[in-house]
Amino acid sequence: MANIPRTLPLAATALTAVLALYIALVALGNITDFDSNQQFVHHVLAMDTTFKDDDLMWRAITNTGVQDAAYVAIIAWETVAALVLIYATWLWIRRDHTPARRMTTYGTLMLMLLFGAGFIAIGGEWFAMWQSEDWNGLDAATRVFLLSGVVLIVANMPFGQAEATRPQ
Repeated sequence: MANIPRTLPLAATALTAVLALYIALVALGNITDFDSNQQFVHHVLAMDTTFKDDDLMWRAITNTGVQDAAYVAIIAWETVAALVLIYATWLWIRRDHTPARRMTTYGTLMLMLLFGAGFIAIGGEWFAMWQSEDWNGLDAATRVFLLSGVVLIVANMPFGQAEATRPQ
């Protein structure tokens, strides 16, 4: 039991750092190789590789300006989430548990909103991404959503007395 105040913050630090590294690399990849995932967003929003059901195709967004704006918004959201999680990692390292927990919560919720609401719900269901063999990102989105949830849970577990005081 004596190790709990040290091991839980250590786990929160490591998990937050892993998530920060991951989303920073995703954002960097999207910025430096803009075209690769831009095509992904275009195809998902255009619904051009789905079953082409007339009852669903009215949802398709084929305007490339709107598609590009959505992609830039995704990259901006990923970048901000990465910066929040990098800052949270720094706070964990400094053992500032309360602000670290808060920033980790903000960062993980940002990712859960993007990957859960954005990619799984809107991309997967509204734009029927699940129907596409070529442009289906549901497995990757689910992994990030679940990893973010694990980090959120670990970061918000009670640390006992270690929360109230900063270890020397």
